[in-house]
Amino acid sequence: MKRLNGMDAMLLYSETPNLHTHTLKVAIVDAADYPGDFDFELFRHTFLRRLHLLDPLRYKLVDIPWQLHHPMWLQNCEVDPDYHLRRIRVPGAGGRRELDGVIGDIATTPLDRARPLWEFYFAEGMAGHRFAIIGKLHHALADGVASANLLARMMDTAGAMPDERDSETTCARPTSGELLRAAGRDHAQQLAALPRVVADAVSGARRLRRRARERGTQPDLARMLHAPPTFINHVVSPVRTFATATLSLAQVKQTGKALGITVNDVVMASAAGALRELLLRYDGSADRPLVASVPASTDRSPNRISGNELGGMAVSLPTHIADPLERVKLTATSTAIAKENNELFGPELYGKLITYLPPFAAHSAFKWLARRNAQTRLFNLPVSNVAGPREQGRFAGAPVTEIYSAGPLIAGCGVNITVWSYVDQLNISVIADDRTFGDTHEMTDAMVCSFREIHSAAGFSTG
Repeated sequence: MKRLNGMDAMLLYSETPNLHTHTLKVAIVDAADYPGDFDFELFRHTFLRRLHLLDPLRYKLVDIPWQLHHPMWLQNCEVDPDYHLRRIRVPGAGGRRELDGVIGDIATTPLDRARPLWEFYFAEGMAGHRFAIIGKLHHALADGVASANLLARMMDTAGAMPDERDSETTCARPTSGELLRAAGRDHAQQLAALPRVVADAVSGARRLRRRARERGTQPDLARMLHAPPTFINHVVSPVRTFATATLSLAQVKQTGKALGITVNDVVMASAAGALRELLLRYDGSADRPLVASVPASTDRSPNRISGNELGGMAVSLPTHIADPLERVKLTATSTAIAKENNELFGPELYGKLITYLPPFAAHSAFKWLARRNAQTRLFNLPVSNVAGPREQGRFAGAPVTEIYSAGPLIAGCGVNITVWSYVDQLNISVIADDRTFGDTHEMTDAMVCSFREIHSAAGFSTG
């Protein structure tokens, strides 16, 4: 068994009837040239023969009596394939929008905590003899980096022989006494570490204040803890909608190189331009910068396949700027400041502080936040950019041509933008509730349009 860390546990506590904290991983498989039948039975057989490589999918949640500590993962548990592996059909023409609709439906229902916290769907009926493998995993199991590594283990990689065999189950549920004794030992270790954590937090806060004074006033950047009210910020409904789009990674890199910025800066500037367009459409104005919550991994190990090793950055998005090049410049400035602030405070300190979140009070507090009508002041939306696999993978011998990922919605934020790179693609996923947009593809379309505007302003043809 192993204890959930503070971030893992927070992602459990923050789940409410209208806020589901699972993530989505979508792989598109092209079986046009597959010799034989690529069907659900093949998917099921291949998946189960690789389950021994996917340790987090055999974890089962164990609560501590009286919520005296964060829950634990019971490892190497039995999995019921008839429950976890499901077959679904994409309706109509079987194109991108039809698949996105199916994924939104899958995202709408929460996971059953009495079972291992995941489901995988085999989606048939897509055009061009393609299939989608749709994974729904609880965020407590894995963050973006761990999920990318986990997904890589599912696929065949170049030059590697698939490691396939049956899984062995060895889990045995501990007694209440064993759980309480383990909780006591962990609490003792946490208490011993607390003075150092508090001292580090005080030092980090002092460094941030000193550096903020040195930078002086920056009127074109959002003030932290002053996220403005927008149409995307409201009490989130339980229903989920989903939309995807793809950019050329080569064009994104080309644009970044020409403008002297990073790929992440291009992503954030594209998001800022898209949000500006939608603010003008829905709110009638875009006169203030927004605040994005951007996760930052503190452990990028290629071998890590579970857990959340994350910090967080608040990035000002210059949605109030009409000129695309000026918007890019301000975005690069704000991301640089956010990264510096993260380093000054301590990248791992946020995760250490979250460890002390009291389990007995956390869930009630998050339920209250999820129902509040008051405007959130922390940030307007989450935006993530994760580096996915650089080599094209295959599943059961058929090429995986696209990969998409989506994070959960959080209290007061009706949209989440997640960008994953895969081989030569930059794949955009937007998840929203059914109150935010008339059509969630408005957001992905606006992201593509915003990037093209930046690409053109950098001196490149958009043809």
